[in-house]
Amino acid sequence: MEAVQAVAEPRRREILRLVWDTELSAGEIAEQFDVTFGAVSQHLKVLRDSGLVTLRQEGRKRYYRADRAAMGPLADYLQAMWAARLDTLADLAEQAERAAQEKGTT
Repeated sequence: MEAVQAVAEPRRREILRLVWDTELSAGEIAEQFDVTFGAVSQHLKVLRDSGLVTLRQEGRKRYYRADRAAMGPLADYLQAMWAARLDTLADLAEQAERAAQEKGTT
């Protein structure tokens, strides 16, 4: 249940999406958001404490990666959710392109 509560927050889901296939430093993750580094750090701590991300420290840098194996069925759910969002975005882009083409021909 702790993992589900952790991903209930939209920024944490976005952090997971960022580190799904690649390892990123805390700074690289924080650059993607319009909140303070401290706020992103707190989100990373929640994700780490709930077992959703792994942490690798190299010198002063901390690197994070999603721990999909530890997520179990939650990983499948997140992937399906992100795929559905991409499908919706693609549909909207196609609709906008068609509308622009129709405008250009009238």
